[in-house]
This record gives sequence, C-alpha cells and structure tokens, in this order.
Amino acid sequence: MGSTSAEHRGTEGVGRRDLIKRSAALGLISVPTMSFLSACASSGGDDSGDKAKAGKKTAKNPLAVNDTAGMEFVLFDGGFGKEYAEDAVKIYEKNFPKASVKFSATQKIQSTLQPRFNQGTPPDLIDNSGAEQMDMGVLVGKNQLTDLTPLLDAPSYDDPAKKVRDTLRPGIVEMGQFDGDKVWILYYAYTVYGVWYSQKALDSLDEQYPETWDQMLAVCAKAKKKGMAGWTYAGKYPYYIPFSLYPMIGKVGGREVLDAIDNLEPNAWKHPAVKACFEAYYELYKKGYVLKGTPGLDHIQSQTAWAEGKALFIPNGSWVENESANVIPEDFDLAVSGPTGLDSSDKLPFGTIWASGGEPFIVPAKAKNAAGGMEQLRIMLSEASSKNFTSKVKSLTAYDGGTDGIPLTPGLKSGVAALDKAGENVVNPRLQDWYVQLQKEKIGVSGLGEMMAGRLTPAEAIKKIQGFADEAAKDDSIKHYKHQ
Repeated sequence: MGSTSAEHRGTEGVGRRDLIKRSAALGLISVPTMSFLSACASSGGDDSGDKAKAGKKTAKNPLAVNDTAGMEFVLFDGGFGKEYAEDAVKIYEKNFPKASVKFSATQKIQSTLQPRFNQGTPPDLIDNSGAEQMDMGVLVGKNQLTDLTPLLDAPSYDDPAKKVRDTLRPGIVEMGQFDGDKVWILYYAYTVYGVWYSQKALDSLDEQYPETWDQMLAVCAKAKKKGMAGWTYAGKYPYYIPFSLYPMIGKVGGREVLDAIDNLEPNAWKHPAVKACFEAYYELYKKGYVLKGTPGLDHIQSQTAWAEGKALFIPNGSWVENESANVIPEDFDLAVSGPTGLDSSDKLPFGTIWASGGEPFIVPAKAKNAAGGMEQLRIMLSEASSKNFTSKVKSLTAYDGGTDGIPLTPGLKSGVAALDKAGENVVNPRLQDWYVQLQKEKIGVSGLGEMMAGRLTPAEAIKKIQGFADEAAKDDSIKHYKHQ
C-alpha cells in the first residue's frame, strides 16, 4: 500500500482533481511494527564513501548513469506482485549491460532496510510500502532522501521533447513534495480508496448501493437475514477502516475537517462530523452487521471472507482486485463506491471519494548509485512499462496514459466510473504519509480498531485519538506539516 495528495504540501489542487477524474487504482498500506525514528539517528546524506562516479551524459543516458556501476532495487512484495518491476529491471540491464543489478522483493521493508539506513548503505531504489512502510515524514525531515527533481526534469523515456514531469498525471509531482519545491517521493501507482463490493451480491438483495446511513443499515439488515454480514475489514490492520471513514468525514463535514485533522489542530477530532461518523460505524458493530471474528482477521483473511460472500462491504484500496484475484469469483462483478453519507445535510455530495497516488518509490540520500535508481524509475515511467503494469496488476500508474488497447477489468472500470462521478469531490487525507505511526498504530489500531471491536465507545475513541494527535503535535522530534 502506499500513500498522498494533489497539491502536496497538502491542498487539493485542481490539477489533481482533473487527474483523478481520469485515473484509477492502487497503493498498499500498512502499519509499521516499530518506530522508524531510530533508523534516522544520523540525518542527511553526503557525497563521501564509495558512491558511483557520474557516467557520460548522452541522449540515451540523460541522467549520466555510470554504465559499469551496480544498481540495487528493493521492492515491496505486496498486492501488485513483483513481475512488473522485474520486467523493468530487464530493460535497465539491457541498456547497461556492464552493470550488475541486484533486485529483491520483501514484505518487511522497515526491518530489512532500517539497519542499512543506520549503516549508510541503503539500496539505490526502494518501493517503500506495506505493513512495514518507513515513515515518510521522518525520512524527509531527517534528510534521508534524494531530491528527484533531476529525474522529473530529464527527457521522458519515450519522447525526448517531453520532460518526465510532463508525462505524469496531474498532482503526482506535488504529492512527492512536503515543504518546498523539492520532490522526495514518486508515487508510481494510482489508488482509489472506498467501499468495495460485489454488484452481483447487491443485485441478489434487490438493492442499490446505499447513499444515506439509514439506507446502509437497511441493506445490512436485509443481508443479515440472508446469512451475509454487512461489513468486514482487516481487523488486525484496522487502519484500513479510514479508507471509507475519512472520506465519509469529509463528505459530512467538508474538506476543512480533514485538513484540520491533518494539521494536528487542537480538538480537530472533536468536530461534530467526526462524532457522527464514528457513531455511524459503531452502529454497524452494535447491530451485529460486522462479520463475526473480523477483529482477528488480517487483510488477506478479511478479503477472502468477503470474496466468498460472507460479507457485503469492505473498506479497501484498488489494489484489492489484484491482491484477491485468486479468490474473487469470475461473476463477482467487483465494484467500488464513495462512502455512504449521513443524509441530505452532508456538506459534499454522494460520490465524494478518496483517491491519490500510491506505491511510493524513493532514492535514499546515501544511495551509492542514485542516478541508477532514478534511471530505473524513468524506465518504469515509459508507456510500455506503464501498460505492462496496468495489464498485469489491474491498476493505473502515475504515467498519464498507457491504457490504449488494454481491456479494463471490473474493478478498474468501476474505479474510473467512481472518479468520474466524484468529479471535483475528491479528498486526500495526508495523515498516512505525513505521520505514519500516528495513523496506523495509534489512530488505526489503538483507536478505531478498539472501537470497532466494541472495546471503546465512539466518545472514548475520539478522546483517545485526540490525545494521540495532541502528543504528535507537541513532539519536537518529528517534523510537522500543514496544508497550505
């Protein structure tokens, strides 16, 4: 998973919304099992050590990659698999036959790479995603990353007349910025977050996707009578719940509520819209509409139960189509919707959705071959590599195009339709990339997870989460970010 925004530095820019209208799909998110702060004890990169010397800059080698220098690429082995990256690596090897390339994939990004950051020997390119995603805000704040502006200003792989930045979907560049013009992250995929379901299952209930919460409860009641739970979610990783809860809060209370939460403002979590949405979700638990045993399920187990028809709805990202491909029936008719709202008093219309770049790729500041890492990304941002990714993993990339001739799968088609319906009403909460530990371990596991398991009331959860946010706001050891 992964995570972000259109006018990064936080705002929802028009460019990003235009992009979102035309895009769909992907990311993978998760929870760091330990704080990454210790990994950044020493800040900043330097040019000392055995960094590769620059190569000869040519039309085919605009980043001046040393054609004999080794290049190491570590990928998160998640919902998108690794084949798309392996294919791109083969192109790099073909272009630089004298270079040795070390490619590996792991689900344990943080525990695998934290010691190497401490030792000053990180890989040249990292897909920083998954349950052990390294805290992006900490990495940026501690000067651990390479500015990717040279990549963005380089000629694109397919058309030398265009810069790489000119081939990207609107908002992708801004999402990689934190405070200023430097770009620290390249989000390779594009994710639609929301409520995922089987249209076939909904049709069997003779129901439409519910637009108000009263309708949601009625649909869940009807499903329960037929032996199907209304909802399930990744109980062991309850930070999946915000994929539908956060945009619901934005729909009910307006974007400014989500911005205040991102900005760690005092009492932001005590807004009436937050209270109303927490109470709505808690009602699912109280009425027995959540699949029994859900708090003990991980993301794969919950997705499998949902695909098997044991639950109607699941909050997730568009990677779910590929990640669950082996368990989703052929006639499932996968679909996604923006969150159900409360009622006609909501500030934003039905169809409001959360969508953003996903799968964050980074080049460490102390990488031995940073130019090689960026060149690998330049290859991945070609039309051919983008098409390869989309056809293999059912998701779009940051490359603005690459879908011609590719049949859209049900989930991808539904994601595009959801973005079209949303129009300008796309929200992009930043907690998951600004404050990873706060979002996942504290708000997700200790707050929402406890509430949905019935161990906290909504009021207690809000009080606890506001406390976590206040602690983060006062913590001078972490860099703070705000919507501009």
